[in-house]
Amino acid sequence: MDNRTNTIAGWVLAGCGAALGLSIVGGMVFHGERPEKMGYAIEGVVAEGAGGAAAEVPIASLLPTADPAKGAEVFKKCAACHTVAQGAANGIGPNLYATLGEGIAQGKAGFAFSDALKAVGGKWDFDKMNAWLTSPRKFAPGTKMTFAGLGDPKDRANVIAYLNSQGSNLPLPAAPAAGAAKPAAGAAPAAGDQPATANAAAAAATNGPDTADIANTGTPASGAPSVDPEAARKGARSEK
Repeated sequence: MDNRTNTIAGWVLAGCGAALGLSIVGGMVFHGERPEKMGYAIEGVVAEGAGGAAAEVPIASLLPTADPAKGAEVFKKCAACHTVAQGAANGIGPNLYATLGEGIAQGKAGFAFSDALKAVGGKWDFDKMNAWLTSPRKFAPGTKMTFAGLGDPKDRANVIAYLNSQGSNLPLPAAPAAGAAKPAAGAAPAAGDQPATANAAAAAATNGPDTADIANTGTPASGAPSVDPEAARKGARSEK
């Protein structure tokens, strides 16, 4: 009986040891590490960093190089709801012929625009159209438009160029001016940017260098001896 119990206990211990060994080996073989970039990229969504969204490129700087033909391809995403040909009927959304330059939520053969879009007011210019295509819900909260928007600024520029070519033909806005140019290498700094050492150098050129070789011409303080007594005694002994 004792031998049988010992045998069972031995097999149990052996099984535990084998399981522990397999667990260690499995952990070494299938070692998981934290990925360099968490999550999955979603097309059309603009990523935001820890400090907030990246600076948006002005649409005016993209329109000069926009391609209406590429915009026509992107516009196919909109064709399920919109027509764009002159005289075409409204669909789920209004006909978009000659939309740029028109009043927002006006005309279009009496299309029933939402009150949210009517409240925006003004006309469809390039900036407003860019904002609308970026996110209709942010541009006009409460709009009936269900399209999420175009996340790629180049796609928006191409679509806007295409829409502009369909009956609007507005002149493109001027591209934003570039930032002020930095001073060229080696150029003298502006007066307000010169360090304090430059001012000191100018003073030295006028008044002479400020060095330890200059005699002390200052007036002794009141009550101070004009001659060092010890120096006077040494001088008297040297003259004897």
